[in-house]
This record gives sequence, C-alpha cells and structure tokens, in this order.
Amino acid sequence: MTQTPLNGKIVRKKIIEMNLKSVGLASIREINRIVNNIEMETGQKFIRMEMGIPGLRPPEIAIETEIKALRKGVGSIYPPFDGIPELKREISKFIELFMDIKVKPESCLPTVGSMQGCYIGLMVSGRRYINKNKILFIDPGFPVNKIQVKVIGLPSDRFDIYEFRGEKLRDKLKSYLQKGNFAAIMYSNPNNPSWICLTETELQIIGELATEYDVIVLEDLAYFGMDFRKDYSQPGKSPFIPTVARYTDNYVLIISSSKSFSMAGQRIGMTAISDSLFNSKGDNLESYFNSDNFGKACIFGAMYALSSGASHSAQYGLTGVLKAVNEGKFNFIKPVQEYGKRAKVMKKLFTNNGFYIVYDKDVDLPLADGFYFTIAYPGFTGEQLIEELLFYGISAISLAITGSDRKEGIRACVSLTDEKQFPLLERRLRQFRKDHDNGFRAIDYF
Repeated sequence: MTQTPLNGKIVRKKIIEMNLKSVGLASIREINRIVNNIEMETGQKFIRMEMGIPGLRPPEIAIETEIKALRKGVGSIYPPFDGIPELKREISKFIELFMDIKVKPESCLPTVGSMQGCYIGLMVSGRRYINKNKILFIDPGFPVNKIQVKVIGLPSDRFDIYEFRGEKLRDKLKSYLQKGNFAAIMYSNPNNPSWICLTETELQIIGELATEYDVIVLEDLAYFGMDFRKDYSQPGKSPFIPTVARYTDNYVLIISSSKSFSMAGQRIGMTAISDSLFNSKGDNLESYFNSDNFGKACIFGAMYALSSGASHSAQYGLTGVLKAVNEGKFNFIKPVQEYGKRAKVMKKLFTNNGFYIVYDKDVDLPLADGFYFTIAYPGFTGEQLIEELLFYGISAISLAITGSDRKEGIRACVSLTDEKQFPLLERRLRQFRKDHDNGFRAIDYF
C-alpha cells in the first residue's frame, strides 16, 4: 500500500462531505473549504496555492494614514459615492505617472476592491445600448467575472487567447465584434490565471477594434506593474505600464490595491474611466440607472445600488499610499517582487519532478515569474490533478474553471508559500513523482 503524505481516507471523507459534482471543477472558495476541513481533521498543513491572497504586510503608510483618519472621526461619516477629493486626485496622478495616460480626477473612482470595479464596468457597459449587451471574455480569466455576468443577466462569449497571440488576435476578435451585439471586451493583464502579458501589438489591436465597433474595453489591472521583466516602479519615467488606453478612448481601467499594495483586507480598489466615455451617453442607460450619462450611471446607479461607496477610512489609507508612491517616497514594486522570486523557485520544483508549464510564453518571449503559474502532469486532466494533489497536501484550481481550453492544466498561486515551505513542497512533489512513476493513483485507490 502506498501511504500518501496526508491520510487518504480522511481526504476522501472530506471530499465526499462537500457533496460536489466534481472536486476537480470546484470553485476557488470550495477548494479552500475542503482544504481547511482536511487541515483541521489531520492537523497537517497544505501547500496553499488555490487562492490569490496576498501574503505580504500592507505598507505602514497605509496603516498609519487610515488610523489617523479613524481617529479624526471619519468612521461615523458616509463617504462620497465617487470618492474623497484627495483620493480622486491621487488616482489621476498615479495613472498619469505610471501609465502615461491622462484621466481627470472626476473620472476616477474608489471601489470596494477591483471586484466591484469589474462589476460596475460590466453592469453599465452591458446596459449602454439597446441590442448591444454581450460581454466578450479574452480567456483564460478570473472565474468570478463569469459569475458576475450571470448574476447581472448579461449574455457572454469567450475564447482562449493561447492560439491567437500577436496579429492572429485581430481576425479572431473581428469574428465576434462584427456580429454587432457586443458591449464590452474584458481581460486581465498580467493575466489571471496564466500570467501571460499582452504585447503592445495585441493591446493596439484590441484598442483599434474597440473604437471601430464602439465596444468598451474593461482592462483588469489587478496585478498592476507586476510583470517583473521590466522596472515599472519609477513615477513619470519610461517604461510605462502597458495599457489599451493608448489606443482607444473606450476604456475602463480597473486597478486593485490588494496585490500591488498588499491591502486586500481593506477592500479598496480604483476604477478610471476615460474622460470621453465618462461623459458619453447611451440610449439604454436611463431605464436602468436613471441617467443616460455613462459616468453618472456608474456612480449614482451601479455604485449606489451596490455599496454606496467604498469605506471612508480605507479611502484615506489608499490616499496615503498613492501620495507616497506618486512623490517617489515609496517604491510599491519592490516588496511584491517577492512573488516573482517564489515563482521562479516553485516552478523549478514542479518541473524537476515531472510537471510541465502549460502557458509558457508571451508570443516568443519566456513567461515572466509572478503571482501565478500554470502546470500539468502527464496522464492527468486538470480536473483529475486537482483531486490527486489533495492527497499530497497541495491545493490549486483547475484551468477548466477559468475559461481555458487547456484542460490538462491547473493554476498555482505563489503568494501563501514562502521559502520556509519549499523543502516540504519538494518532499511532497518527489513522492508524487515516485508514486506515479510506479502507476499509483490516489483518486483510484481511496
């Protein structure tokens, strides 16, 4: 009998108790719950790679600024829906200094994490015009965005970009947009889950077609500046962070504070809408949001209905960070480079033990080391591999739930695995390879 690192009978018991159709196709939160239950029963810790939770401490400037604001009494006062004026100014400066894009403060909004920014963008874009309500996802992508469109009641379509990099992207996008019923295109860059980064050529193609077909681009920048192959940390200096905003005015930039600023717990993000789009009108907006103006629909329609604005004190905390970053007093990229260092080591541990990288290149360049990477193991689908790895104390999610066509792959997040856990990960991967070289499969045995 092969003894897996975790008691196989307990692992199987906890999987059964979740009553899932397929553990390998479980959502991020469902995998998280299974792993928590197994850890509690066995007393053993997993290598946690299923959730994109930042593993670094928030900047002191954010903590101190928020505490100061709370002591002044802002906790008792509703914040403005569209953000406190000083934060709106700093968001505008931040985008200009690091993206070389000008957006007026009034077009910049704090949101309850970038998740709410995505939700607002989808909600209002999809109701902008009569007969144009479909969302096109450039996949793979964040699974929750697919849930959002379902909840809103918008139709959607998708394709995996893996086979359509570079100029191939133009014809692929046209094949959808020429149907005339698409309201928005959505993607993340750097990409969750694959960590591919769109090239300037690809961004230009997206931007040009968005203008041609009057489609809004929802650019999810949750991992702002975290392509560590270039130094994006110097305010006002090249290189600037790549964006579709150089090539179209039909854009909504959605920026997280969770990863780049390690402020996940404060649920504070940023959304910047191009000035021309912010002031534009749509023939279908008023029936849903009591205004035919896009910007007002976002603020007084969608945001009001969702949360009445982001936390007052968190807005001050983010203001403090952005001010320090904009003035060159805090290098926000330096701390998060730790994720790239971890990814480099972890990818090697996996590939040394029979795994291979699924999304491995940006067109003709090696993929960056960052927050995520994708892996597969010969003879397993991604669905099977997720379940198999649970018996070895390693958790991840299947690429199948991200819209990827690479059904053999899984997504690994590096944020919760520090160097102290590398020896444990290596031991478990070595046993995994040894067991499977000998034909053993835990999912068939237990």
